[in-house]
Amino acid sequence: MPQQPLETKLIACRSDNYAVLAHDSEANLTFLVDVPEANAIRSALKETGWTLTHILITHHHYDHVEGLSTIKAETGAKVYGPAESVEKIGHIDEALSDGDSFKFGSQKVFVLGTPGHTLDHICYWLPNAQLAFTGDTLFAMGCGRVFEGTLRDMWFSVDKLAKLPPETTVFCGHEYTEANGNFCLTIEPDNEVLRQRVEEIGELRAKGLPTVPTSILDELSTNCFLRANDEDVKASLGMSGAEDWEVFAEIRTRKDNA
Repeated sequence: MPQQPLETKLIACRSDNYAVLAHDSEANLTFLVDVPEANAIRSALKETGWTLTHILITHHHYDHVEGLSTIKAETGAKVYGPAESVEKIGHIDEALSDGDSFKFGSQKVFVLGTPGHTLDHICYWLPNAQLAFTGDTLFAMGCGRVFEGTLRDMWFSVDKLAKLPPETTVFCGHEYTEANGNFCLTIEPDNEVLRQRVEEIGELRAKGLPTVPTSILDELSTNCFLRANDEDVKASLGMSGAEDWEVFAEIRTRKDNA
């Protein structure tokens, strides 16, 4: 059974980045996932009145760590991040790899290695709070570009996330949902659930509202990248009998070239 849920606050940063605060009121602990810029984080902490105690980094890209040194210096928060890029990122107190875990109040945080977008990418899963923080691996109706790993790596990473409980709430690192949804329609034009979701997303964006968080359940039914193992998707691409990762690779390549 889920324990007392964590309060979350989505923080819009830069042009399309998101950071997230999660607060345990009982333990008076707060973690931040990624630090795209200092000012937006500072403002969110002031608005909530929460004291930052932990910083969780997903990967080394500049738009996820630019404000790290400043926010760590101002708050004294303990920094958790990928072991593979400790020197590249700097300021990491606790180096983490796939399969590691740590305590956050009464919650247990599991570290999921998700190489592909970058080799060092990790995601954070809190099963009792039904939360996952997926950085640039899994987006709402999308996934990250493959910069450092292989397309096969990326398939196994997104499929790992797809196997989380369907009720898991997912916070990702960017507001890409509208474009992602329109692309998914080119892969599955007859997916009525997808079509309805794209309409809802369009309405949210027209009002300037975020489309994050999402859920694993919503992604399983509408995210064509996660659905590369679906027989109907394979058939629609003329790839019946192909390996799941090969179908994913075809979809990701089409998105790259869109």
